[in-house]
Amino acid sequence: MTTISPTMLRVEALRQLRNPYTLAFTLAMPVAMYLLFGAGGDVGHLSAGHGNVSFYIMVSMAAYGTAVAMSSLSSLAAAEAKQGWGRQLAMTPLGTAGYALTKLINALIFAVLALVAVFIAGFATGAQADDMWRWAAAATIILGAGLMFGLYGLGVGLFFNSDSAAALASISMTFFGFLGNVFMPLDGIMLEIARFTPMYGFAALARWPLTDGTLTTGQSDPLSALLLNMGAWTAFFVLLVVAGAKRSRARR
Repeated sequence: MTTISPTMLRVEALRQLRNPYTLAFTLAMPVAMYLLFGAGGDVGHLSAGHGNVSFYIMVSMAAYGTAVAMSSLSSLAAAEAKQGWGRQLAMTPLGTAGYALTKLINALIFAVLALVAVFIAGFATGAQADDMWRWAAAATIILGAGLMFGLYGLGVGLFFNSDSAAALASISMTFFGFLGNVFMPLDGIMLEIARFTPMYGFAALARWPLTDGTLTTGQSDPLSALLLNMGAWTAFFVLLVVAGAKRSRARR
């Protein structure tokens, strides 16, 4: 059965809210990085596409927070499944599919919390866009496209040791963020390398309502290239999940 248990969803959400690791990496860090780079700098008020630089950085940090929330919490779900929790759930009305769906919803809840926290910080510190729909469009793209990192977290959780899976998932997102033109503008060869990383297409697509694909260097990314980037990495993450599942079964 795929019935979702509201009780389990509530308990799981409260458990993660009491987890200092979850609060620090999925909620506090994206807000702190926005305040440092977006609100704390002298360029936040400058024009950027259909808004200002603060809005540009706000969207980037919200995308980063969503990726961390989806990947780290999904990796925890996979680690729990490897430890035999799935077999116990198979004897309950919830079932394995319901358990997985509950975990996915919980990850999405924290992704929403991370996004809302960053957007509130941005609104309070002068992030601006020419039209209100650009706020909604950026948020929708971040939450929708960010689901791909749930696959990444699931694959990491299945493939690697359960004690290190969540840390590896969140730390790698920070690495991908630096390499993917999320935290600082890249140029030259580094920008060319960045175009092949998983965070690049995601963050650039999230900023599309603001920039229409135009980069700070004056170059531009066609929408098709960003969608191809995300499609290729989503396919790779699916393969990672399949390989992780096979490796997990081989260990038993």
